[in-house]
Amino acid sequence: MFRTLLFFLLCAFSAASLAAGLKVGVSADYPPLIYKQDGRFVGIEADNATAVSGITGLQVTFVDMPFANLIPALQAGDIDVIMSGMSVTPERSEQVTFTDAYMEMGQMAIMTTENVGRFSQTWSIFRPGVRIGVEPGTTGAQFAASELKEAEVKQFKNSAAAFSALRSNAIDLYIHDAPTSWQLATATENSDLISMYKPLTEERLAWAVRKDDARLLGSLNDALRTMKGNGSLRYILNRWIPVTVEVR
Repeated sequence: MFRTLLFFLLCAFSAASLAAGLKVGVSADYPPLIYKQDGRFVGIEADNATAVSGITGLQVTFVDMPFANLIPALQAGDIDVIMSGMSVTPERSEQVTFTDAYMEMGQMAIMTTENVGRFSQTWSIFRPGVRIGVEPGTTGAQFAASELKEAEVKQFKNSAAAFSALRSNAIDLYIHDAPTSWQLATATENSDLISMYKPLTEERLAWAVRKDDARLLGSLNDALRTMKGNGSLRYILNRWIPVTVEVR
C-alpha cells in the first residue's frame, strides 16, 4: 500500500514539475552546440529545445552553468534536463539516464595547412614521436592516452592555447571534438588551420534526465522521434554544421 501511494505521489510531483515548464541545463560556451550571441542562447541545442517546446507544449527556461556542474545540478533537481552537447559515456550513464541519441560525432585531428601533406591519412597520426595536443578531461585526451602511446602528448587548457601551439610549431596535431573542427570551416580568423574531418572516435550526443524521471524521458524520446520523422532535426543540424554528420 505504501509503495503504491509513493508511486502516485512521485508521478504527481513529476507532472506538476512538467506543468511548470522545463528547466534546461546548458553550458553556453560550446559553439555551434550551445552558446550566447547578443545575450541570447543560440546553436543546435537551443534550436533543439525550441523544437521540443513546440512539440510538448512545455515552456523552456535555460539555466547556464559550467559543464562540470550540469550533472550535479540535475541530480539535485535544480534543472530537469541537460541539453548541452553531452556525449554518452559509461561513467555518465551511471549517474543519469540518456535519451536516444540525436547525433553521432567523434574526435578529430586539427593541424596547420602546412602539415596537410604529412597528416592527410588517419594512420599518419599513429606514428611514433608525433606531437599531440589535448585538453585535459576530454574524450580527446582519453583517446590519446589509450591509442597514441608512442606520441608526445601535451595538455592545453583550451582550444585557443592549442591553436597558438600549432602555429608556433610546438605541436603537430590538436585532437578535439568535432564542433571545434566544424568552426574552422566557417571562421576566417583560423583559415591557416584545417581538420582531418575523419572522426578518430565514435561518440553519440544525447540529452540527460534524472534516473527516476521516466515520464520526462518518454516525452523527450517521443519529441525526438517526431523531430527525426518530420525533418526538423536534420534542418537544425544543417543550419549549424558545415559538414555532414550522422543522425540516427
